[in-house]
Amino acid sequence: MARSLCPGAWLRKPYYLQARFSYVRMKYLFFSWLAVFVGSWIIYVQYSTYTELCRGKDCKKIICDKYKTGVIDGPACNSLCVTETLYFGKCLSTKPNNQAKLGDQGNLSELVNLILTVADGDKDGQVSLGEAKSAWALLQLNEFLLMVILQDKEHTPKLMGFCGDLYVMESVEYTSLYGISLPWVIELFIPSGFRRSMDQLFTPSWPRKAKIAIGLLEFVEDVFHGPYGNFLMCDTSAKNLGYNDKYDLKMVDMRKIVPETNLKELIKDRHCESDLDCVYGTDCRTSCDQSTMKCTSEVIQPNLAKACQLLKDYLLRGAPSEIREELEKQLYSCIALKVTANQMEMEHSLILNNLKTLLWKKISYTNDS
Repeated sequence: MARSLCPGAWLRKPYYLQARFSYVRMKYLFFSWLAVFVGSWIIYVQYSTYTELCRGKDCKKIICDKYKTGVIDGPACNSLCVTETLYFGKCLSTKPNNQAKLGDQGNLSELVNLILTVADGDKDGQVSLGEAKSAWALLQLNEFLLMVILQDKEHTPKLMGFCGDLYVMESVEYTSLYGISLPWVIELFIPSGFRRSMDQLFTPSWPRKAKIAIGLLEFVEDVFHGPYGNFLMCDTSAKNLGYNDKYDLKMVDMRKIVPETNLKELIKDRHCESDLDCVYGTDCRTSCDQSTMKCTSEVIQPNLAKACQLLKDYLLRGAPSEIREELEKQLYSCIALKVTANQMEMEHSLILNNLKTLLWKKISYTNDS
């Protein structure tokens, strides 16, 4: 009986709850749809860019058509176009137009002879027109030039052959200094700070990390005022370094390692408002002359300082307690190196040798090294 006396009181509250529920549900559905739309659009744009710049089949067809008509030649052409034992695998980069010039290199005549030796792909003592065209196309690429110059160095991947402007180098088992490889779709949604922290969890044991680090220090020596001039490392990121199954460092991507003379020509007189405008790649920085509003040509940080910056967290994480303090001290001294400092070359050699000695002493008698 009591229920029939106040029917309105029973109906108001359910209607209010239903209306509120409908509003929340619509709001949730709207934002869910928006998130899906934005995410799908990002994935579509990234995928379009990736597929546009990673056209393995198209590249192969163009190269093989030129080879079959005699326009180009090289030791890798037969494997790529005839026997098809050479094929395109994973696309490691979507960056186009990685070009360089020879510039004014030291020992230029020796360098020319070295290039001619490499250009003679069939080793018949003569460079054919097709081989010459292939070699000229390849010499526009930083990485190829550096592989030719450093072909006898331990940490440079071996050049296995070429065909036109395609070149083949030895396989490297681990194609990043640290971290775990994830599909690019997932990479889009991982914040960079969290990604760096996560990467540090996926590293070899500390003695093996020390051996890899020594390899990087040795590579810095290889490109520092060598017989063919000084080369600058303009992108010292973990993704450009790898290592093999013996934990020997191998350079995976050397396209941003450029001759110092070329960089000076490229960056000098560039208009600038601040030092931020005077950057090549990610790591080669000069200063902005405020009186002329032009970039200067002298790079601020040497290769060794940039390498130590990369190795700091890599080596200090898990470092043995008995050397951690000294290791940290040496790494920070290394990072503080400046090209303009007095007696920079002496300091460079001293710090590099001290770091290598400290690491070698600790790992010389371990199984992991």
